[in-house]
Amino acid sequence: MSEMYQNTIKNKISFEGIGLHSGKISKVNIAPGNIDEGIIFKRTDLEKNNLIKASFENVPSAKLCTTLANQHGVKVSTVEHLLAAIYIAGIDNAIIEIDNEEVPIMDGSAKDFLLAIKEENLKLQSKKRKYIKILEKIELVDGARKISIEPNSSFEVDFQLNYENKIIGQQRNNVNFYKDNLNEIIESRTFCLFEDVEKIKKLGLAKGGSLENAIVVDDGKILNEEGLRNSKEFVNHKILDLAGDFLLSQYRVIGKVTCNQGGHELTNIFLRKLFKNDSAFKIFEIKDESVVHSLKTEHLSKIAVNA
Repeated sequence: MSEMYQNTIKNKISFEGIGLHSGKISKVNIAPGNIDEGIIFKRTDLEKNNLIKASFENVPSAKLCTTLANQHGVKVSTVEHLLAAIYIAGIDNAIIEIDNEEVPIMDGSAKDFLLAIKEENLKLQSKKRKYIKILEKIELVDGARKISIEPNSSFEVDFQLNYENKIIGQQRNNVNFYKDNLNEIIESRTFCLFEDVEKIKKLGLAKGGSLENAIVVDDGKILNEEGLRNSKEFVNHKILDLAGDFLLSQYRVIGKVTCNQGGHELTNIFLRKLFKNDSAFKIFEIKDESVVHSLKTEHLSKIAVNA
């Protein structure tokens, strides 16, 4: 896998499943993309105006999930886990064909997506990848919620959760996306409190939710028979979400993100703030092989460890 040059996939990848919120079955194909095209969703159930660029500027709503929409109002929702998988796999350009309004939730993590994306199915492209390097600290505070980014030599995320629920509690993890083994991030599932399930359903959401695709916590116990996949699964899933939402910057980010009590909405507001501060970052291409070696990771080849 190249960190210097752009990547797409060689052969189309297909999967299907139920949407977490819509309860509708969707079929998805990930098809090769052109150089500098980025990630584009294509609603194949529509004949026109059906392309949606994966960009933070195209997010009309980020409550409970990240939704993308084009100028014609055509939407696709719950994109974050698939985008996180695309980020971790090292894919820069792809067309994501989907025949419905919501990306399948699969098992609630990025694991199934990444098991479908094999390293040998990546195709090196002839143009260099663009990175965004953070030059000065930018911070956003919204009550108890806080997110910042500062200069760093890699992409690193330090995430803190603070829940009154004693099972979730105060979880924290720090992950370097280029140097750490990401299996526990990849396999970590979305979660909710049992007391919130009915509230979410009254909003017309979570129609496809089940213990097969989400962790449900009821007071002092986890309702899923198999329990947690790793000891920090709650905060690790939040880190996974953040990675998917950060791909909407359309660049690979070199900086350290620190987040407290964040989520999709806060991340999107933060990206909008970041890109309004031209002095806080620079966009560049890697020219020195030594920089590539310092970034290089083997996480994609290790994904099958927990399959």
